[in-house]
Amino acid sequence: MKGFQLIIEGNWGHFKKPETNNNPLSHDLITKTALIGLIGAVLGIEREEMKSKFPQLSEDLLYGVQLLNPVKKVSWGFTSRTAISPTANGNPKYFEFLKDPNFLVSIALNNDRSNSIFDDFQLAVKDEMTVYPPVLGWHNCPANIKWESDGIFSTVKKGSFETKGFVLADIHTLKDITGEFRIGFDKLPTYQTDDFWNLPEKYKNVIYPDCPHSISVEGEHYEYQASKGTETWCLI
Repeated sequence: MKGFQLIIEGNWGHFKKPETNNNPLSHDLITKTALIGLIGAVLGIEREEMKSKFPQLSEDLLYGVQLLNPVKKVSWGFTSRTAISPTANGNPKYFEFLKDPNFLVSIALNNDRSNSIFDDFQLAVKDEMTVYPPVLGWHNCPANIKWESDGIFSTVKKGSFETKGFVLADIHTLKDITGEFRIGFDKLPTYQTDDFWNLPEKYKNVIYPDCPHSISVEGEHYEYQASKGTETWCLI
């Protein structure tokens, strides 16, 4: 599979966990659905057209994430008011934000149906061009995007491997957890329907090592070959 890597970073990020509506918490990592939304912003795909692109790209792209900064979360309080009565007393609401999120993201093309979108996005990242401002989940969390590399992902392999990215808790076995560093857990959405609904059955339980560490794992993986060498990734 053809693929490429980019760095996505910013001062703040918020990838809302749907089960935390009153005081929203954030996922630790950029989600696949948030990445698809970012692709749409960069390419200038309008909201109505993106309805069909979300399920398509959820199926046609694979992605993996490596932390380039340790996960750090901060809670901020906001006062919520209605548009009808903007001066009325509001209710305080707290949001959890990622501070200085910085991700190395690998993207692989899993289906030629989305080849043109894949190529257009890759070219836009290389040329540092974007139609709409990309964000880290929330509209007031602007994202900076930087090209990293292009290469080829192998077909899926099985066996022992070491990675700095996430792996799947349900199918991968950690071989060594004796290192003195944080291992994180999250449940990430990977599929969004044409009405912008994240399918509950498509969430994936992931395990990831905190930056700059790696973990040794047994299970399915992909090898990424680029000019900088060969890396091993879990892609979903």
